[in-house]
Amino acid sequence: MNLGYFTMPLHPPARDYAQTLREDREAIVLADELGYTEAFVGEHVTDRAEPVTDSCVFLASLAPVTTRITLGTGTVNLPNGHPAAIAAKVAMLDTLLEGRFVFGVSPGGLPSDWEVFGNLDLDRRGKFLECLEHIVGLWTGEAPYDLEGAHWSISTARTMIPEIGQGVMVRPYQQPHPPIAVTVVEPSSPSAAEAARRGWDIISANFLLPEWVRTHWETYEAAAPAADPARWRVAKTVLVADDDRTAREYGFGSESPYRHYYAQLGFKLVRAGRANLFKEDPSLPDSVVTTDALVEKLVIAGTPNQVAEELLAFREQVGDFGTLLYCGLDWVDPAIARRSLELMAEVVMPAVNKAIGVPSSAGAR
Repeated sequence: MNLGYFTMPLHPPARDYAQTLREDREAIVLADELGYTEAFVGEHVTDRAEPVTDSCVFLASLAPVTTRITLGTGTVNLPNGHPAAIAAKVAMLDTLLEGRFVFGVSPGGLPSDWEVFGNLDLDRRGKFLECLEHIVGLWTGEAPYDLEGAHWSISTARTMIPEIGQGVMVRPYQQPHPPIAVTVVEPSSPSAAEAARRGWDIISANFLLPEWVRTHWETYEAAAPAADPARWRVAKTVLVADDDRTAREYGFGSESPYRHYYAQLGFKLVRAGRANLFKEDPSLPDSVVTTDALVEKLVIAGTPNQVAEELLAFREQVGDFGTLLYCGLDWVDPAIARRSLELMAEVVMPAVNKAIGVPSSAGAR
């Protein structure tokens, strides 16, 4: 099992914006030094608590200060942009990173983003798929492209001057295009089946009950029976500490960034009509979805041995997968946050891989 990193990121809205950006960059630089294989960063345009507004721009800032880690958009919310603009930006980012890149995509999950981009009442899943098909078409096709769909018509036929390069778009560094990974959230998500049929990878979100996570690969495998679970990335909210008292207080206490994370996320998703994600029984009232319940069910916090045991139990529940994505949160205490990243890479993952029969030399990678 590989160890990667994912962050939305989510911070208290009142924090200084420049400071949170520096902190989020510092976490990924540290992950690179520790041998994490990948780092995915999310984006939202209309949320002060999740202030990375363009994941591609953020990742470009990490190109000169990371060396080994593969960087990924987690995700580009495709219905909010134009396929040509996204294709060009991502091709340039893939080239700046010389292929250390994964193109993570989704329809987007924030209602205020849907509204500001005029997508609130549209078929966002259909618009998402059309956008992605156009992006791949621009990367693999030839000018003037002439791509048609319900939402966009894309061509340079009227203005193309091929002898000087006008009307011709750049291609990505990786050919025919970077790996594509689709984030899946809903139980038995149709996005998982769609990704399987098209040869794309999937990422299961960190805020889901194990029984819902398990359905993602079941759905994927049903559509692609020969699929390798090594292509499946699963995010998880984890804290590793040197002692149990620190783990309990920082993971579950009143000032815990994990508590803040699930208070924010739980409120947003329940308000958006998605409380089902947090309930084993859909017939239960939404009132059972409390912050206390969410942190107890969804956060793994403890000493290295405790965390390793809980991760192995989680793997037994959901099935085999290729990469565990450690979820990065606000650094209420930078020393504890850094130490958790270190212990995860240096102690927990070697123990997990030893238990599942992977040579100890695999380490975090």
